[in-house]
Amino acid sequence: MTDNRTRHNLRLAIQKEGRLTQQTMSLLHTAGLEFESYRAQLFVTCRNFDLDVLYVRDDDIPEYVAEGVVDLGIVGQNLVTEYGFDVRDLHPLGFGYCKLVVAVVDESDVLASHQLEGGKVATSYPNSARRYFDSLGINVTLIPVRGSVELAPAIGVATAVVELTATGGTLRINDLRVVDTILSSEATLVANPLSYGEPIRRREIDRLLVRLRAVLNAKTHKYVMMNVPREALERVQQVAPGMKSPTVVPLADPDWVAVHAAVREELFWDVIEALRSAGATEILVSPIEKLIM
Repeated sequence: MTDNRTRHNLRLAIQKEGRLTQQTMSLLHTAGLEFESYRAQLFVTCRNFDLDVLYVRDDDIPEYVAEGVVDLGIVGQNLVTEYGFDVRDLHPLGFGYCKLVVAVVDESDVLASHQLEGGKVATSYPNSARRYFDSLGINVTLIPVRGSVELAPAIGVATAVVELTATGGTLRINDLRVVDTILSSEATLVANPLSYGEPIRRREIDRLLVRLRAVLNAKTHKYVMMNVPREALERVQQVAPGMKSPTVVPLADPDWVAVHAAVREELFWDVIEALRSAGATEILVSPIEKLIM
């Protein structure tokens, strides 16, 4: 393992080109990190944070993090699971959602994975597939394939596939249907254990996490402002479980107050209905740019 404690800047590995790249770049820039995004340049230094960004193949990120080549990586949880390297999972990032599934051709009689006993399964995730079938006590022959895994049943290479899917569209196009889900995945921030355990680097990592969480929290909350009769204030605070520590501001009319709060997106409409029933009026809702909690 590389001794990364001798470097001054943190190093972050991100996918050079692929399904996570655009949203990763958006997250980092929205978090206020200023660096060039020319991916022909494989190594750039952040202008306003002690951070170097490396553009690499996503398959390499878990190993680079585990070996201390970099301190941090943004990568799909599916790859962390597949390669099994020793990394510390710091925070899910809320994009790059996908599933690793077992799929067969539409006309197949197979309805469950145990019916694949003795069969051939094509996959670009052999480690995850092997662990899955072994856990079920199912004996299959795995056929490692690097690309176009979905074609394997059609050309007679395999009776089933284990493959990553986001929407299921590619599977449907190739007349495949899912019989089981092995794991669900999203992009995640991972750290080298030594880096995370070293006090100076840990402080810098925590500083970066504050920025990233502020962006992620903003995406999952709405800023709600409303006018509330003073006599209804207690009811408003009681019936809005999605509101945490609302701010209460006196108004020119002493019988009224303004209440400001951040409300989680998934609770939003239930909270709004409860607020109206409790007496809140003139409810104004705004998106949030950053939310530090």
